[in-house]
Amino acid sequence: MDFFSSQIAEALQRFDAHITRVEVHLKDENGRKDGFNDISCLLEARLEGRNAITITNQADTIESAVKGVIDKIKTAIESIPGKIQTY
Repeated sequence: MDFFSSQIAEALQRFDAHITRVEVHLKDENGRKDGFNDISCLLEARLEGRNAITITNQADTIESAVKGVIDKIKTAIESIPGKIQTY
């Protein structure tokens, strides 16, 4: 899990000054059974002075689910009205 934590931290680094908390939840929707897109990753980022942003992504592997949710959360943060200033 440290690998995924470092990936998320690196991806959101430019927003560090504005993010107060990040929570990540991984879930295998089918348990022991194999399935298509059965790994779910939920990422919640709390930004100072704003409501939390919650994004989910489903994929076949944990790696793909995490990568997808990272891409989605970056897009969501970048599209916030009154854009967050990054340096």
